Amino acid sequence: MEHKSVKTQQAFHRVINMQKEHGFFIVALMETFQKKRLLQKYRRRLGMENAISNVNGKIWLFLDTSVEWDLLVDTEQQLTIKVYYQDICNHIMMTFVYAKCSSLERLELWDNLYYLASDMDLPWVVGGNFNVILNEEEKRGGLPVHPPEYEDFAFFVNSFGLFDLGYTGSPITWWNERANAECIFNWVDMIFVNQPFQTLFPSIEVEHLIRTGSDHAPLLMNYGKNAAQFLKPFRFLNFWELYETFKDVVRQNWFADFM
Repeated sequence: MEHKSVKTQQAFHRVINMQKEHGFFIVALMETFQKKRLLQKYRRRLGMENAISNVNGKIWLFLDTSVEWDLLVDTEQQLTIKVYYQDICNHIMMTFVYAKCSSLERLELWDNLYYLASDMDLPWVVGGNFNVILNEEEKRGGLPVHPPEYEDFAFFVNSFGLFDLGYTGSPITWWNERANAECIFNWVDMIFVNQPFQTLFPSIEVEHLIRTGSDHAPLLMNYGKNAAQFLKPFRFLNFWELYETFKDVVRQNWFADFM
């Protein structure tokens, strides 16, 4: 799973290259600065089977053909799906967040997540841009941060047994792209899991990658030592050849320019 904002073509080309390298099952993009009508175009360029967007177009989600999924919650600040991986015969809840900048507006997000967490018994991963930090140490520069600004976030994380997995890379995931006294760094992009998720994937790893073409760092989550069991097989169904348009479809896509 990979997350970042994509407001330049350079940033999206990097996502495409990462997809070719890692073969993601799921790619989540927040604050794309792209029109919602272009969603399917980007899906084709990524070579993914499905693509969905939340109600206000701030969260784009691309899913590989090997992922069975159901959309459960779609709001302006989060998109929650229930996925099923055949290789592990288990359902997983996944929530992708792009939170509002205002603490008052984020209250709706916390209410939605409280509702989800109240009877959560499945492995659950919650990640994205929360637009708030968990403590003062996660921000450098700018105005000081006071506890009332992040207490709701901390209360949610602590109350429902969510924890971050640690990470490799820089502790900073966002930079305001200014220098000297006006420079601000903070850690607002995070991934949390519950204990059932940690038990299911004991070797899970999160990496903060270098920012390229975006003011946010991509978050790369992989299954560590267990990654080998999730290698995607190539699938070809013979009955496709029975369709009269099969060769035309192959020919059109073979010579298509998706860049």
